[in-house]
Amino acid sequence: MAAEKRAVIVGAGLGGICAAVHLKRSGIENFVMLECESEPGGTWRDNTYPGCACDVPVALYQFSFAPSPHWRHAFPRVSEMQEYVRQLIANFGLTPHLRTGDGAQSARWDSQHSRWHVRTEHGAEFDADTLIVALGQLNRPKLPEIPGRDSFSGPAFHSARWDHSVALEGKRIGVVGCAASAVQIIPEVAKIAGQLTVFQRTANWLLPRMDREISEEEMMLLLTAPHVADLTREQIYQNADYLFWQAFSWTPQGRAAFTRQSMNHLESQVSDPELRRKLTPDYPIGCKRVLFADDYYPALQRSNVTLETDAIDCVTSRGVRMKNRHEHELDILVFATGFETTEWHWSLDVTGRDGVRLSEVWKDGPAAYLGITVSGFPNLFMLYGPNTNLGHNSITFMLERQSEYITQALVEMQHRDIAAIEPRHEVQEVFNKQLQDALARTTWADPRATNWYRNAAGRNTQNWHSHTRDYAAATKTVNFDDFLTHVVAQASA
Repeated sequence: MAAEKRAVIVGAGLGGICAAVHLKRSGIENFVMLECESEPGGTWRDNTYPGCACDVPVALYQFSFAPSPHWRHAFPRVSEMQEYVRQLIANFGLTPHLRTGDGAQSARWDSQHSRWHVRTEHGAEFDADTLIVALGQLNRPKLPEIPGRDSFSGPAFHSARWDHSVALEGKRIGVVGCAASAVQIIPEVAKIAGQLTVFQRTANWLLPRMDREISEEEMMLLLTAPHVADLTREQIYQNADYLFWQAFSWTPQGRAAFTRQSMNHLESQVSDPELRRKLTPDYPIGCKRVLFADDYYPALQRSNVTLETDAIDCVTSRGVRMKNRHEHELDILVFATGFETTEWHWSLDVTGRDGVRLSEVWKDGPAAYLGITVSGFPNLFMLYGPNTNLGHNSITFMLERQSEYITQALVEMQHRDIAAIEPRHEVQEVFNKQLQDALARTTWADPRATNWYRNAAGRNTQNWHSHTRDYAAATKTVNFDDFLTHVVAQASA
């Protein structure tokens, strides 16, 4: 017999945890969090590669409702983030709600009873008024389409599935890729590799990260004056939302300022003109993800590091062969090649009203209303849904706004005796038309550079189109006029 719940949360990364906290704070206690892995954490559980760290300042990345006194770096390392996850679960009493090692496999909407029927991988069943999906966007590793990719005879793995059983010391190591994960991996691996070869397809725009250690005394001092910490967080937030956003909205000021800042960073750290040329992007800043690193350029200048910018021809059993026929012999091959982002192949099979599957509705690219709800799928809510990714601010800000929106909807539905809501099709269509029109005016639409935000049809399925304060305004109040409401039965308590 299926257990009856007010809500089922799918996924126990930061998104699922944020939703769970908001449910409890709104008085909703009858919910379960389903996590397929043996422990929570999402991307901070999956990515354990050398140098893995948050590239957003911790003052802005931690949740506003849960500041921690335990940060040791301005840009926290993965171990610090996982410890923060554990603190959140313990401090907000989420352990009784958490079910690990048994992910949700399918969810089917029952129109007759206005509820979701959820089945897990191990056969557990739940009937829930509400389905909250927090599966994230950056969790499906993408391997490059390189001929012979699987023919390498040595250890080969994706950066998000790091094989810690493989010893790196003194080895000939190749890293394919030079984006967000790679600029963290390469400086650490370079310290211990016998020879490190970096295979760069496209140069990236880099800005200084300006990371530093935080002493325990400094953190404790900030906790004695929380208003000062809040001011620091607000200053970082405003800088990101007003100033850094201009690198993507493509204002003349933003274009000039951040291009110069990035070039200054390159020129100050790289004296060799030929290496500088190889590391200078041939597309405008903002078209692709802007990276933050203090030690990447210095690592490339170590005597044991080679930057290879010629095109790869194939992977062989011994290493990587270039188009010019030169072959780099390797002992270990690492693919720091990012994630599958545009197809949205959820591990959860979702069937909505009238038997329509979400995978079919999204076959040409996902679309949602405010990135949270989807027409035809009553009482389905999402964290980090379509077009809620950012290039200029903190995703935790978006997760908080989404969680507030969801709990506001659930509380108000109970007050109004509404069993289910779903966005009107025309409302969702208008929202996405306006969103795509706005995205077409950002640097992400520039044809001079490919990026992981656009699908094969050129539609940006990932990013929010404006300031995060605009998203906060759009999600501040649930407008029930935008929704079809079903009042066939009162939602369960």
